[in-house]
Amino acid sequence: MYPVIVLTLTAILGLYLGLYPKTKPLALPINLLGILTSIVISVYSWDHPSPLYFSMIHSDHYSIAYSIAILVATGLIMAISKKSLGQISTHITEYFSILMFSASGGLIMVSFQNLTMLFVGLEILSVSVYILAGIEKKNKEGNEAALKYFLMGSFFTAILLLGIAFLYGATGTFNIHEMAGIIHHGKAISAFLYLGVILVLIALCFKVSVAPFHFWTPDVYEGSPILVTAFMSTVVKIAGFGAFLRLFSISFPSITQELSGTLSILVILTLFIGNINALYQNSMKRMLAYSGISHAGYMLMAILALGTLSSNAILIYAIGYSLATITAFGILMVVNEEKGSSDFTAFYGFGKKNPVLAGMMAISMLSLAGIPLTAGFFGKFYIFSNTMDHRYIFLVGIGVINAIMGIFYYFRVIIAMFFVDSEHHFEELNISFSLRFAFVLTTVVTIVLGFYPSLFANILN
Repeated sequence: MYPVIVLTLTAILGLYLGLYPKTKPLALPINLLGILTSIVISVYSWDHPSPLYFSMIHSDHYSIAYSIAILVATGLIMAISKKSLGQISTHITEYFSILMFSASGGLIMVSFQNLTMLFVGLEILSVSVYILAGIEKKNKEGNEAALKYFLMGSFFTAILLLGIAFLYGATGTFNIHEMAGIIHHGKAISAFLYLGVILVLIALCFKVSVAPFHFWTPDVYEGSPILVTAFMSTVVKIAGFGAFLRLFSISFPSITQELSGTLSILVILTLFIGNINALYQNSMKRMLAYSGISHAGYMLMAILALGTLSSNAILIYAIGYSLATITAFGILMVVNEEKGSSDFTAFYGFGKKNPVLAGMMAISMLSLAGIPLTAGFFGKFYIFSNTMDHRYIFLVGIGVINAIMGIFYYFRVIIAMFFVDSEHHFEELNISFSLRFAFVLTTVVTIVLGFYPSLFANILN
């Protein structure tokens, strides 16, 4: 897979740039160029799907679409990193390189055809994020977040490996297409198979913050730098659900139906735990962490209701969610630098002095809440439609109730910006061109997809 090679070589080049002070300013444009090159290669490969590396990886429309989503999200996060990166770490080039390595792991996760490549991609992505979470060496909360994420991640990686071992023992292959044929003909139905599926399910649920395996998420998101939290909320989730759906839709469609009761309980727990906890948060960063858990519940509904529309539903939802989340975390980063706080109170009076930024923040909140004419609304619409088609009407009702709950805490941000006066004077913020460009791009695409969701509605059909 050529985009993975391009990202890796660019990351290595970035590390060499860090050796010379005069070349450090080139790190951001070179890494962005590497991402742009990878996107161009991915687009070119659209009409040339093929297995690669002895069928370890398969390049198809599914993997290409999810890979482009990962690359775009990574590029946007790099673009908003420029201003505050010096405050996070003096190792600027290393930060960009680790982001590139992590993104390359994500590309492998959405393209694997062999379960060993799923493990390799997951570890490349995860180890990179462990480092990023603790990149602020003098920040005790960051160090705690990195250690907690590393310990929990290592434990669930072992669970994933054990699950893969059981699947291999039951089917005699690591290839997910061969595994699908063996299971379809009933040659591998055994306790080992079901145990393997459950263990892999648990490991993937941990990676995408599905309850009750979400317990690490609020503390790790809170302790990590805002930029890293944005990366975990978007790129890691896209890669995680991309791998989740690829494995279960190809290899385990019949078994997924047998696990429908278990998956339904996981969906309900994730939605209620995420939304109820988000309602009571005073820290916006922690609120976004819990809301990210609830969004994982919506995307898990598409895994439960596996069908031809599931891939499109999760892709559209992930794109809308990622665009709004990058905007929200980016503006939160700017406000946090100005006020020294990520609480809701830091946004008091923000709309009066910074109406454009506040308007962008409001649009991102409306999209996350699923308000019509935003990308987030149609993301929820496609998820609910797909779930209704499989007659999970009760779950759709639960989803609607939780969507209404989400409106309350997302609108708290809008009210804080436009309808509450600050005791302290809020200066007009002067942000860099890269930040302004990233915010405008994410906001415009969020609105365009709200008016024209058909741009991505059938991209994988």
